[in-house]
Amino acid sequence: MNVTIIGGGIIGLTCAYYLQREGYKVIVIDNGDMTNGCSFGNMGYISPSHFIPLATPGIVAQGIKWMLSSSSPFYIKPRLNPDLIRWGMSFYRSANSKQLAKNTPHLNNLLQLSRELIDDLKNDIGNSFGLTEKGCWMLYKNEKTGYHEKHMAEQANKFGLKTIICNAGEVQQYEKEVEVNINGGVLYLDDCYVDPAKLMQSLYQYLEDKGVSFHLQSAAVGFEKKNKQITAVLTDKEKIDTGEVVIANGSWIPEVSRLLGITILLQPGKGYSFSYSQLQKNLAYPSILVDDRVATTPYDRALRIGGTMELSGHSDTILPKRVMAIYRAFKKYYPTVPIEEPDVKKTWFGYRPVTPDGMPYIGRHTSFSNLSYAGGHAMLGVSAATGTGKLITEIINNSRTTIDTTAFSPGRFD
Repeated sequence: MNVTIIGGGIIGLTCAYYLQREGYKVIVIDNGDMTNGCSFGNMGYISPSHFIPLATPGIVAQGIKWMLSSSSPFYIKPRLNPDLIRWGMSFYRSANSKQLAKNTPHLNNLLQLSRELIDDLKNDIGNSFGLTEKGCWMLYKNEKTGYHEKHMAEQANKFGLKTIICNAGEVQQYEKEVEVNINGGVLYLDDCYVDPAKLMQSLYQYLEDKGVSFHLQSAAVGFEKKNKQITAVLTDKEKIDTGEVVIANGSWIPEVSRLLGITILLQPGKGYSFSYSQLQKNLAYPSILVDDRVATTPYDRALRIGGTMELSGHSDTILPKRVMAIYRAFKKYYPTVPIEEPDVKKTWFGYRPVTPDGMPYIGRHTSFSNLSYAGGHAMLGVSAATGTGKLITEIINNSRTTIDTTAFSPGRFD
């Protein structure tokens, strides 16, 4: 039986990886050329530390405050868009303590599974994607933030994650080359990171060698159906007969779903990043600058800095104030790192697929017996990719899944 995967990002490729290992004939459709997209320019984190879903108590009030500032970490472009309104109402209903307590253990299970599996992937295809296992800092300047981060570390310890809580001086001992201007930090030892572009390139080459068929610069425009089954995927170039369909095309999932008469609540959350190379002094560890929601990833003498969550639809407009806010936040924490202001015109951006509760869609949809979803991971695409690929393969196999997937049901907002 063949499986057609719509979407060639990191989630689509990891689904293809596990499916081909099980002997399926796999076809991947992507409207790009596998050289760009949200899977390429992100921070490369594989973070079991990110076990708290995006929809948390108080986030709505905080988001409203942030929206009043043009340089804040979060922005929603005001517009009368029915999809955005439905998404926003569902987000509001999801951001409560009861839902958070229900979802957190499931997200933790997915992230810890994925963390285990990335080592298996490295051993199978080789570490050409630069897997670096040294942990990640959560750094803070505000004492109130520090109290929250210490509480989060305690919760992480209950999930079996290893952390080290440090004051400013102790953090500085880890960073030998640069000054760190902070109040303190928590080092999550289980976190690791990759070069996301190299991971994509390595997986693509490996899958091609294994016989996976890639139909690039090809858009899904329709489906043939019979008796609650999808029998073929129609692209702008051809008809592809299929036994199973996996929709995994990131922030464009709602558009493809409409072709099947299915409404999926999901919004594209734009994020920015910019990079530097050949730095004489650089960070030793990746870090999240918690008060400003900025992330950093060092690659030897290179450095990537990223941040912001911008719900403005699929807009190619880069907002200079938001880019510069990321840069200024970085310089507050690392004042001696020798980097100049980024060229806004060269800033990379990608669209994170954000669900109303911060939990991905992984599993069958009841509308069709051979339709599965793999997407909506927001900022956790790389973090949760291997686990998602394994779970989708188990679901298509009609096997018992490694972890409970009920919290990830694609139809939970129907």
